[in-house]
Amino acid sequence: MNSVQDYTLNFNPRMKMNFAGGDLTSDAGLLLYREFDQKLGLSEAVKKLLVVHDPVFHRDHPNSDVVLQKVYQHLAGYHTDDAADDLAVEPLLTALLGKERLASQPTLSRFNEKADIATALSLERVNETLQRRVYAARPQDQFVFDLDSSGFAAYGHQHGANYNYHYQQHGFHPLFCFDGLTGDCLRAELRAGNVYTSRQVVRFVGPILKRYEKWVPDALIVLRGDSGFAVPGLFDLAEAKGHKYVIRLKSNARLQSIAQAMADPLLNSDNLHKRQVHYREFMYQAGSWDKARRVVVKMERPAGELLFQFTFIVTNMTLQPKNVVRFYCQRGHMENFIKEAKKGFACDMMSSTDFESNAVKLQIAMLAYNFNNWFRRLCLPKKMKSNRMETLRNQLVKIAGRLVHSGRYWTWKLCSSCVYRREFIQTLHNLARLPQTG
Repeated sequence: MNSVQDYTLNFNPRMKMNFAGGDLTSDAGLLLYREFDQKLGLSEAVKKLLVVHDPVFHRDHPNSDVVLQKVYQHLAGYHTDDAADDLAVEPLLTALLGKERLASQPTLSRFNEKADIATALSLERVNETLQRRVYAARPQDQFVFDLDSSGFAAYGHQHGANYNYHYQQHGFHPLFCFDGLTGDCLRAELRAGNVYTSRQVVRFVGPILKRYEKWVPDALIVLRGDSGFAVPGLFDLAEAKGHKYVIRLKSNARLQSIAQAMADPLLNSDNLHKRQVHYREFMYQAGSWDKARRVVVKMERPAGELLFQFTFIVTNMTLQPKNVVRFYCQRGHMENFIKEAKKGFACDMMSSTDFESNAVKLQIAMLAYNFNNWFRRLCLPKKMKSNRMETLRNQLVKIAGRLVHSGRYWTWKLCSSCVYRREFIQTLHNLARLPQTG
């Protein structure tokens, strides 16, 4: 029989501690996510749709189980493959995944080596399948397709990692499309680090539009992006399909000249000490466009300045100029979505030398991001819906629990002094009312 070592504490010699507490977990809140998994069908979708052309054969850990383990590790905050060895016999994760032991780091690494672009595409299909089930549970007929790219730093010899002058770093330059109303990631694609922001954006957006036209034929869809996405092909695509767009334009001499002619009559020496903001519109055709389009300009002069500063936005919406600018400025939420994916799910952790393996890692991280975003929207109490993942982990995931076996049941006894016990129970009730979509 092994003896238990006690550790004394200097601040109170009467207090001791040891690591003989039994089958305890520090992540009991994952039970809520596993219940949501059952309702939505995450595990079922991964097992059905995952494709690995050269699969890793393991008696205890099929490829789909490896993906699900990585998703749950992301939810709990254990983002690296190395963490799998420390979690090998973690009682809750092994119970949730139906394992005696979790897949080890070498098993996860072998999966990374075998994964290819077909695997990444199959994970996109998993995401699309679950997204449609979410809409079945919570119908939606308005969508804002926010387009943006981001910089993923790389520190080794990863294939495809290049120096990006905009981000002033060596790494990747992925492209994202989020729904600006819900924060759902509609698509993510890993790209080499030295490609331009809008590279192949029409090919990237086209399948998303086609999918939503099939799902919700009468939906209002608006494309929104910064000046990096002001490409004629994107305007033509939206117009051909009857969708709206609000995209910023880079300033040039012609635009400046038109706006300045509008701004000159507004200058008044009597009110130079006051800030001025005006909104105007005009028709404009760039050299690469096949027709003139509506351009809205925001003319802003800070207090004490002599000249106006101009912001140009091209759009086919019929909103008033001020409302067009206001709607465009809401795309700032996109930065928060990307930050959440990075900080909460380590979507930028591109540690494999192979480009395709890193593309799969991105898809798994974004699947975990979406799974949490759907969970937050459909299951959480109202006051917790806006919380970021790091906050949710502290409030609902990182709860102590002990597994007690009886003749018929496994009972998880959660911490009696849990600060967010009421919110935990309310989430469980919300889950019970959620229709079975999986």
